[in-house]
Amino acid sequence: MDYSCNVTNIIVEPPSPESSPDSDGCTPELEKAGLLNKTKIAEGGRKLRKSWSPSWVVLVGNSLVFFKDPKSQTPSSWKPGNSRPESSVDLRGAQLQWTNDLSSKKNVFKLRTVTGNEFLLQSETDSLIKEWFNTIQNVIVRLDRENPLDNVLLYSLRRAGSVEMLEHSGDEEDRRTSLPRSSSNLENTERKRVKTRLKKLIMRRPPLQALQEKGLIKDQVFGCCLEMLCNREKSTVPRFVRLCTEAVESRGLETDGIYRVSGNLAVIQKLRYLVNHEEKLNLGDGEWEDIHVITGALKLFFRELPEPLVPYGFFTDIVETAKMSDYMDKVDRLKCLVLNMPPPNHDTLLFMCRHLKRVLEHSDSNRMTTQNIGIVFGPTLMRPERDNGNMAVNMVYQNQAVELILSEFDHIFGTRGPS
Repeated sequence: MDYSCNVTNIIVEPPSPESSPDSDGCTPELEKAGLLNKTKIAEGGRKLRKSWSPSWVVLVGNSLVFFKDPKSQTPSSWKPGNSRPESSVDLRGAQLQWTNDLSSKKNVFKLRTVTGNEFLLQSETDSLIKEWFNTIQNVIVRLDRENPLDNVLLYSLRRAGSVEMLEHSGDEEDRRTSLPRSSSNLENTERKRVKTRLKKLIMRRPPLQALQEKGLIKDQVFGCCLEMLCNREKSTVPRFVRLCTEAVESRGLETDGIYRVSGNLAVIQKLRYLVNHEEKLNLGDGEWEDIHVITGALKLFFRELPEPLVPYGFFTDIVETAKMSDYMDKVDRLKCLVLNMPPPNHDTLLFMCRHLKRVLEHSDSNRMTTQNIGIVFGPTLMRPERDNGNMAVNMVYQNQAVELILSEFDHIFGTRGPS
């Protein structure tokens, strides 16, 4: 259902005069309102973990305002007073661009503000999201024409609490005099100089993402969001996962209890540190001779993902699927669930399961059966978002789900995935 609307006769309460650099106290008109999917991906240049949710989006004046999804209302009955806004975005100086590499969803565009906040907005309806993009872009162009950059920066600094520095950046000796500030040419000159330098600094400051891409700031590998890590590495399977499995397949497939036996925790933590802080890593070095250290680090990598390899939203369905009595129905449903996972999750799960199948081919030597691998990787690859008291019961079905994926690997991964 299309919940978007274009109206010119609905008004919302304007911000207070102090909240806008050139507010004249008049009531802005609502230009567009509708239901979109929204997530915030950066705040002040710092990346945030994506968390998509439906939001009632209102474009009014120079602002984009987000309200909680009014499930029981329609555009004709919705009024701003019925709910409080979750957040708002000032569009002065903002940038808008289509993106297909920041999300697996289709029809996504990114909105970046002058303060470094970034949002993704999305709709399944092509025409609807294009209409939103064009409308917001037109507002940004109009605001850029009506409001000089000086006003935008000063407004951003005021909201950040930095305007005081600009207003008190004159000469100390002059400030100790009783002359009004406006009467001191020296002070005015100094203020302008500081403001000019500060504005140039702000405009030259590269975003955090650019620094990361140049290698000046290195993101962590352990504890990093899987999608963010894969985007950074321009792959759908993390490099560290590939390195570990290559090491195991080159010298560990015959090792008794591979993946079940624990490695030295101190050495695992040392490897974890090096992975997070060094570009080059050679797991063939004698320092990593114990293959159980490598397998322990790989399991730790998966356990430290902010969201497990099997996303939280799939956990309950997979557990319920494992409980089904009809075997083929169970396999088909599990195949459907796996195919609908985001590309990094799907491809990394495929990669790991293909590797574990190779481990199983040497079960006579390593004594790792399908059941043993299920016990090890059930809780490693998936977990519930919240413990509802059924942890022990869920664990059984988590293990069975991994066993089923390995047993029916060719059928479940038959239509998609990297080699």
